[in-house]
Amino acid sequence: MPLRGKGEREATMANHSKAKLKLLYIRQILEEETDAEHGLTMSQLLERLDSFGIPAERKGVYRDLQTLRDFGLEIQTYQRNPVEYALIRHDFTLSELMLLVDAVESCKFLTRRQSNALTTNLKLFASDHQRALLSRRIHVQDRITSKNDSVFEHIDTLHEAMHRHKKIEFMYYRLGIDGKPTATHNGKPHVVTPVLISYADGFYYLTAWNDNHEAMTEFRIDRMKQLRITDLRSTTNDEITHFVFDGNQHEYFGRFNGEPVTATLLVDADHVEIVMDRFGKAAMFSVVDESTAKAIVKIRKSQQFFGWIAGLGNTVRIDGPASLAEDYRAYLQSLLDS
Repeated sequence: MPLRGKGEREATMANHSKAKLKLLYIRQILEEETDAEHGLTMSQLLERLDSFGIPAERKGVYRDLQTLRDFGLEIQTYQRNPVEYALIRHDFTLSELMLLVDAVESCKFLTRRQSNALTTNLKLFASDHQRALLSRRIHVQDRITSKNDSVFEHIDTLHEAMHRHKKIEFMYYRLGIDGKPTATHNGKPHVVTPVLISYADGFYYLTAWNDNHEAMTEFRIDRMKQLRITDLRSTTNDEITHFVFDGNQHEYFGRFNGEPVTATLLVDADHVEIVMDRFGKAAMFSVVDESTAKAIVKIRKSQQFFGWIAGLGNTVRIDGPASLAEDYRAYLQSLLDS
């Protein structure tokens, strides 16, 4: 038997390598170009493989498709003219991807760059046909985005500080009357003990213990800059140890705290859903008459709560307690007098 030359051996090895890659390319082609509504014929599969420089014949592709099925991929054969093959089960359904993309696009704490990057990555889970549908679904009108690219990095840093039981230091900014970010705390860094990270109203918040105030303080994470972990040991006390996050977010309006009050509201029938959307199952409803419902809700008394009531006109009215109704009248009067 004659010995094969070096070039012939290299060609043989290359062909073996391509044969091993063929199965992976078939899977990639099916993932990218097919779904429950769109398939590829055998001729199209052979053409796609040829474009990648992978030689193939029909019997071999049939065997590869069965191997992928045995591996667990849900590859469907459609008895069309001609017959088509499609991967009908992807990591996410189209509706799930639409939901995820819309959530990313409407998220306030993401910058436009981060939002675009995440949306692009989510589209990789879709077929080519589905990506076109996602591109028509990703615009959310008038979205207010964060200008701080460091939110995710800040969250990682805060978790690390809590794990290491260290205090953190950062500059904190709010918008001034000129519309530009202005440093708080007289331009000096805040040094606090991080306790908890929470998410509400489209933003991440840090609850931290402030030694100077001897109380918990809340910071919006996208307003932090120059965040770092210090060498100072975290403060420990009973309030921090037994701190429990108040999950009753329906009581708060715009993260503004206030005196807890159990309020009774009279609600016009066509506005019951608005109150339900705001308070969820925490609202207890009863029927007053055919056009009015009574809702008992727990709230934190604040100008933001009064502003929410005022925005609903006379369709939602404070029925009690009398002190809350009186404070609401005083709030409205102050608006008239200002």
